[in-house]
Amino acid sequence: MSDPTGYTVGWICALRVEYIAAQEFLNEEYGKPSFVSPNDANDYTLGRMGEHNVVIAVLPDGEYETASAASVATSMLNSFHNIRIGLMVGIGGGVPSESHNIRLGDVVVSAPRGGESGVFQYAFGKSIQDQTFQHTRFLNQPPAILRAAMAGIRTQYERKRHQLEEAIDDILEKNMRLRRKYKRPEPFEDRLFLPEVIHHQAGSAICAVDPSTLVLRSERADDEDNPAIYYGLIASGNQLMKNALIRDRLAAEEDVLCFEMEAAGLVNTFPCLVIRGICDYSDSHKNKEWQGYAAMVAAAYAKDLLQRIPLNRIEAEEKISAVVSG
Repeated sequence: MSDPTGYTVGWICALRVEYIAAQEFLNEEYGKPSFVSPNDANDYTLGRMGEHNVVIAVLPDGEYETASAASVATSMLNSFHNIRIGLMVGIGGGVPSESHNIRLGDVVVSAPRGGESGVFQYAFGKSIQDQTFQHTRFLNQPPAILRAAMAGIRTQYERKRHQLEEAIDDILEKNMRLRRKYKRPEPFEDRLFLPEVIHHQAGSAICAVDPSTLVLRSERADDEDNPAIYYGLIASGNQLMKNALIRDRLAAEEDVLCFEMEAAGLVNTFPCLVIRGICDYSDSHKNKEWQGYAAMVAAAYAKDLLQRIPLNRIEAEEKISAVVSG
């Protein structure tokens, strides 16, 4: 299926680790597109996910920001004119709080709150504690069909335990090459530091030597989903959030659940649902141990979501290019 007109779902990744995870959840992978727009430099993977033909693109290597995401989305729509729904799927930094027991490996999905989008843009200057920041709300509403599917999958997961972990295990069983980077890390690798504790340059393990620097958390109960799925506000900006004090301030003021660096660039070019697997806690103690698994669990959720949508309903949606131009 190399004809670009046969694709109705556009899926954008920021990182290679996310791109690989997305490819693994395709039921069938096709060849390269037979034609792309003359100025389109994107790398694409084409395939089928359930009933739907999906085109997946990744940002250029080393470019993880809003402008790059906008460029990739614009090129995708210029080459694949029939895309009806958009997904931004990958990893992000979680915002644990008293009301949201977010852990590494969980999933956060952008969801409208108070009549506004599930995503807003933030910006700030120096990356140090106690810095100031600004944020601007904007609308980036995915189509109603995606919001309806999201409501349906929430109900499904409340009635019975999801199978995301089993889906990942099945992939890793078939592809041993991915196990080391994409399997779920051990529970002791999930450490939440007190917000005032700054990362030691020698590595997060140095910080963990002193138990007084850690937030003590109980294990999840047997009747709780693990990984858990959260729905709400995602903050997006051009600078990586590594400040636990601002993280907690936004959690208290705005109920932010996740930080990432690309979705804000899609506001005017690619209305989409943003799905993030949590790989760190948006603080100074960042490492890459959880990135592979977080990318996998985000892709697994995205596939579950797509499989709830009948093919004819997507085909009945207005093209994203028409929505944007209108």
